[in-house]
Amino acid sequence: MKYDESVNQPQDFVESLCPADSHEVLNTLRSNLMKKFECLHEGTATQENLTFLNEIYTELYITESESGEISNEHEVRQIETQSRRAATEDTPIKCSDIFRALPGQDKPIRTVLTKGVAGIGKTVSVQKFILDWAEGKENQDVQLIFPLPFREINLMKDKTLSLSDLLHVFFPETKEIDIFSDEYEVMFIFDGLDEYRFPLNFQSNETLQDATKETSVDMLLTNLIVGNLLPSALIWITSRPAAADLVPSECVHRVTEVRGFNDPQKEEYFRKRVSDQSLADRIISHLKSSRSLFIMCHIPVFCWISAAVLEKMLSRAESGEIPKTLTQMYTHFLLLQTNIKHEKDYEKKETDEEMVFKMGKLAYEQLEKGNLIFYEEDLRECGIDVTEASVYSGLCSQIFREELGLYQGKVFCFVHLSVQEHLAALYVHLSCINQNINAFDLILAKKNLQVSDLYKRTVHDEYNSKFSKYSMSIYSFSELHQRAVNEALHSKNGHLDLFLRFLLSLSVESNQALLRDLKIQKETCFYNKEETVKYINTIIRKSPSPEKCNQSFPLFK
Repeated sequence: MKYDESVNQPQDFVESLCPADSHEVLNTLRSNLMKKFECLHEGTATQENLTFLNEIYTELYITESESGEISNEHEVRQIETQSRRAATEDTPIKCSDIFRALPGQDKPIRTVLTKGVAGIGKTVSVQKFILDWAEGKENQDVQLIFPLPFREINLMKDKTLSLSDLLHVFFPETKEIDIFSDEYEVMFIFDGLDEYRFPLNFQSNETLQDATKETSVDMLLTNLIVGNLLPSALIWITSRPAAADLVPSECVHRVTEVRGFNDPQKEEYFRKRVSDQSLADRIISHLKSSRSLFIMCHIPVFCWISAAVLEKMLSRAESGEIPKTLTQMYTHFLLLQTNIKHEKDYEKKETDEEMVFKMGKLAYEQLEKGNLIFYEEDLRECGIDVTEASVYSGLCSQIFREELGLYQGKVFCFVHLSVQEHLAALYVHLSCINQNINAFDLILAKKNLQVSDLYKRTVHDEYNSKFSKYSMSIYSFSELHQRAVNEALHSKNGHLDLFLRFLLSLSVESNQALLRDLKIQKETCFYNKEETVKYINTIIRKSPSPEKCNQSFPLFK
């Protein structure tokens, strides 16, 4: 990027920066982006609880990263590892400066890849970057910014169109100008590479240099990222770590990593988020008393979940125990959201048990597929009515882009991957207790697969064939846990580790009591925890990688 003394000074679009006849169009784009990104949508995104980003925004800890080995650890484990890393090992960088060369660097930066675990703040960083630009505060040498989230590009999977057409679909206000003119400095922001459901064929796609030629969306994306299309345009891509290598390293000029909040930033967040400073102090003190909870506060979304739960519980006399573990925190969050639903003017068509069970099924099936986002057809497959899901929008936030015209559609996601993992574990737990159903076999049946030899060695054939006929016995519940242990161990990227932690923890009596309070668990299930512990210890002893096993099984938290 080219910077001069006028950079980061608020300025209107004037003739010196762009053709006079485009002045109004560019200001309209800037104004529309400002309106779109000025508010945070936390949980239930109603007009009454919109939060202005500039009022609550807490600077995130972002570092320049090495180009990148891909970690096979679960993302929560990556957060725990990062929390022990000395800050002096990293080069911090402000979000607004990601295209600026650091001292001693002289190569131009065209493409930036920003990675970070789910919920760590990548999307909010994008939002803040665009808002600062639209308000005239930062990066004022850029005239056009086009945010194109992958989750919305998914909706155009079958379309054949040109880059010009694509931009006019998302940004119809730009139809009156030549957006590819050399007069403009252009930036594309592709948020959520990990959410893209289709291949990016960098190796096999043909070279495309004509922005007006119609082709597939895949061809447009790969040629834009490589630099065949608009080689002078700036490209910013965000991704979870596991998908970061989908973009060839030779196409990336800088890799940054969003590390979330450091310890001072955690406290700053709660003091901004909670207006009663005495209550904020109590929340911070409680979170510091639990190492696992305070580590999770590196993740901004977890801070929001914790603030929502603890603000309610600590601001009034509560008979229940204040959450001290991850499972307790997430179960209280579920309880909070069902209470919010009951406060709405809403005709109750389904019980909490039915709706939570359906959302848990959605969470589990999509987790098994590795999906964090889903669409209306995914909800319908789990028996969820789209209007019903919106009532639980604290759990399932809805992104609705009305300006897409013919391509408008609804995109759904849980507010954080860990919420999805908790609901998935809850679904497996409740399937077993309330319905005597083995959820793992349901997935296999859906795929028309047989239980593998691996599982037949660890789960008796009699149990596999007659599980649904058994009453809820000590033995069968332990077998379910053993099955879950095997599923988690054979996950290549550890994506079931936290799911397993939640599933095992839900069997603890205090957590079962919470589920009864929610009226979603019918009865208490007593079982011999030692059976599961013994099985896990056996697995660890026999494993060629005991370190991985130990990481996967911080039990009953």
